[in-house]
Amino acid sequence: MSRYKFSDEADPYVIVERHESAGIGSFLVGLAVGAGVALLFAPRSGADTRQDIRRRATRVKRAAEQAANDVTDTVVNTFEDARRRVEDQIDSARQAVDLKRRQVNRAFEAGRSAAREARDELEQRIAESKAAYGSNQSAQPATTVDFVVEEIDGV
Repeated sequence: MSRYKFSDEADPYVIVERHESAGIGSFLVGLAVGAGVALLFAPRSGADTRQDIRRRATRVKRAAEQAANDVTDTVVNTFEDARRRVEDQIDSARQAVDLKRRQVNRAFEAGRSAAREARDELEQRIAESKAAYGSNQSAQPATTVDFVVEEIDGV
């Protein structure tokens, strides 16, 4: 059964309850208050109580310093690990860029060499064509004239 009563059962309602935990802060405050009350009602003399308070305060101080050092060490180690991972990633990226740069340079040089060879071959063919054309040019008119003369004689 529901612990909430609704005026109209036909219209359902959604009720959200939030339960927040007291947290560690409230626990530590309660611990300190309880320790203080225990010290005040303890059956000891004032000097013994003060000495006990000093001793416990020193222990708490050492524990707090140790906790702070542990947290600092953890943060420093985490930071150094992150830095190392970032540096590794940067190094691998640099290596990849260098590899690609070398590949591009090799391809560029291969293209340049192929273009140079093609140009040399083309220049050689042009020179051969010019030489052949020059030799055909001197022989060509006589052949043409002979052909023309033969046609005239044949008529």
